Amino acid sequence: MAGKPPTGDPVQDAPDVAAPQHAAAGLPAIAHTLRVAQQQMGVRRTALTLLKVNQKDGFDCPGCAWPEPDKRHAAEFCENGAKAVAEEATLRRVTPGFFAAHPVADLATRSGYWLGQQGRLTHPMYLAEGATSYEPVTWERAFDLIAEELHALTSPDEALFYTSGRTSNEAAFLYQLFAREFGTNNLPDCSNMCHESSGSALTETIGVGKGSVLLEDLYQADLIIVAGQNPGTNHPRMLSALEKAKAGGTKIITVNPLPEAGMERFKNPQNARGLAGVGTPLTDLFLQIRLGGDQALFRTLGRLVLETEGAVDTDFIREHTHGFEEYERTARAADWDETLRATGLRRAEIEEALRMILASRRTVVCWAMGLTQHKHAVPTIKEVVNLLLLRGDIGRPGAGVCPVRGHSNVQGDRTMGIFERPSAAFLDALEKEFDFTPPREHGLDVVRAIRALRDGDAKVFFAMGGNFVAASPDTEVTEAAMRRARLTVHVSTKLNRSHVITGARALILPTLGRTERDRQSGGDQFVTVEDSMGMVHASRGRLEPASPHLLSEPAIVCRLARRVLGTESTTPWEEFEKDYATIRDRVSRVVPGFEDFNARVARPGGFTLPHAPRDERRFPTTTGKANFTAAPVEYPKAPEGRLLLQTLRSHDQYNTTIYGLDDRYRGIKNGRRVVLVNPDDARTLGLADGTYADLVSEWTDGTERRAPGFRVVHYPTAPGCAAAYYPETNVLVPLDHTADTSNTPASKSLVIRLEQADPA
Repeated sequence: MAGKPPTGDPVQDAPDVAAPQHAAAGLPAIAHTLRVAQQQMGVRRTALTLLKVNQKDGFDCPGCAWPEPDKRHAAEFCENGAKAVAEEATLRRVTPGFFAAHPVADLATRSGYWLGQQGRLTHPMYLAEGATSYEPVTWERAFDLIAEELHALTSPDEALFYTSGRTSNEAAFLYQLFAREFGTNNLPDCSNMCHESSGSALTETIGVGKGSVLLEDLYQADLIIVAGQNPGTNHPRMLSALEKAKAGGTKIITVNPLPEAGMERFKNPQNARGLAGVGTPLTDLFLQIRLGGDQALFRTLGRLVLETEGAVDTDFIREHTHGFEEYERTARAADWDETLRATGLRRAEIEEALRMILASRRTVVCWAMGLTQHKHAVPTIKEVVNLLLLRGDIGRPGAGVCPVRGHSNVQGDRTMGIFERPSAAFLDALEKEFDFTPPREHGLDVVRAIRALRDGDAKVFFAMGGNFVAASPDTEVTEAAMRRARLTVHVSTKLNRSHVITGARALILPTLGRTERDRQSGGDQFVTVEDSMGMVHASRGRLEPASPHLLSEPAIVCRLARRVLGTESTTPWEEFEKDYATIRDRVSRVVPGFEDFNARVARPGGFTLPHAPRDERRFPTTTGKANFTAAPVEYPKAPEGRLLLQTLRSHDQYNTTIYGLDDRYRGIKNGRRVVLVNPDDARTLGLADGTYADLVSEWTDGTERRAPGFRVVHYPTAPGCAAAYYPETNVLVPLDHTADTSNTPASKSLVIRLEQADPA
């Protein structure tokens, strides 16, 4: 029956294991989608809600940031998107009575899956210092408590204002404005943990820290390289775009340590071939690369292009690039033996990839966390850019860079100013528009924010969405750091782990979801989001709010700002809360590309933000041209008897939100504490399939980080590599093990040992 959450926390350490699948979606995806949706929402609510997902007059899916085509299917959502919508539009409720029955100490013993399944939060809740349970609190009292702690700080820089990607453009703009009027650039966000490496690399090389392609470019490409990404689980609607590209003759190379069902074959549930037929094979060449070997691969491909007569676009390089000579010298020195060691590939496989690249006049390279979460992530992505620059494949239709962003509107939040290192131009525009002097010193990113909490240099933590504790590295360090705070505040729709790892005092502030109608005194409001390809469009919820006690994110920020900043602020916070169009008017005068914002977003489908490299072949870098780079090749190395571990998602989760305990495509059922190990490696280590092991990470600080009790699964991973789900394995990621330049946690290249454990 819809609306009934699970009563007990299910056992998660005795999974069933079957052979992995070789195709994604199809009828099983439809059946699973409908079952989950009806359990959470009921039949009628399911139909009313899902038919509005990603429609031009509907709401943006709260899941991934993949763009929508102009012509949309009636069911313009994927299995995991439907799960995200179902959990937000659920009939289940977490009331004050729930918190009375479950002290914080009890909630802290529950799994993230159980916490999330309890339903929507209905009231502001407060955990007083020394109290054992959350109690209901009025909104006025909640804002008083926050103001009290913020005003007691020695410096505004003792406050941290974190943002999750789900936040709308309007809320994000207000949030960063409030933080900067308060006096700090401490605006860490989820980008710090995912695509910060992409932004760092692209800003330096092409001058814009975003992808350069639109959806139509994928359809026009001769070749698409998908590296370090699993669209079948993390961005399932991307499979439809790849299928359409294949129908037009596009070839696809997949570069990944794991074979992934979605990239093998896609059974599109929106057509007969997908429902009743064999589906569409997507990958033409699978390069099963060793973890972290991507930089070496792209460097050697660059060398081979240089050595092929007529393969280099010399006109483009002469007119539009800088640094080619140094890159050429470095690339020509690429060593085959080192490349084969780093990648684990055969020479013939790399040469086949070269033939496909040379046959392509228009190439797109897509990537995600498999490239961004290594110590050498930034030079790896620069090497991707080098290869495309050699062929003139940036600023050409059907070609370019395509970092596939995860959370819906994570890219939009950054565009709106959620960044701890804002540009001088952005701060100048903010100062001119709002007549205050914003701070100029750079703030703290996620890793530095955790250190500040740990060291007592930060005392208030405010999170606009997300599940910071579960998403962050070095779980024990992060949790201890959060407990040192004077006050922790979370603006949330549902319960999660971060609500039970608190400072001396804690608040949970319940907010509207994307699916819900947003009524303010100025009438019904809509918000806007930016997708992974720079398209901005409106999002309008239709459901009645889960509780009359919910506030929208813009309303929360506006009321907080009025209470904290008082009459010293001349910003019209009350007007902003009443009518979001007034927020967009201000955005249009501060953020380039948003001119005439209200009129342009009123058009069905919204508008495309400008992108100088794509639109004009103009590269706004420090040199005024696209920059070749020539960093030394790096790759992670594991001593004998050790493996390289990557953390990843199961098919039944999105980021830290666990929808269920199955990973259908990988053959895992009813459990998450599994480690996928190459059968030859497992036998060498004396670990039979089905035995249990503790995972112990080894790093330079000598600290032992242990994740106990994982079932060993013999799985076709790349030799020397292993994989396991996060957030369960975030405990293994050292806080200081981060990517150079971007400071992103290096969660994809952990050296671990496996110690056999008692299954009990």
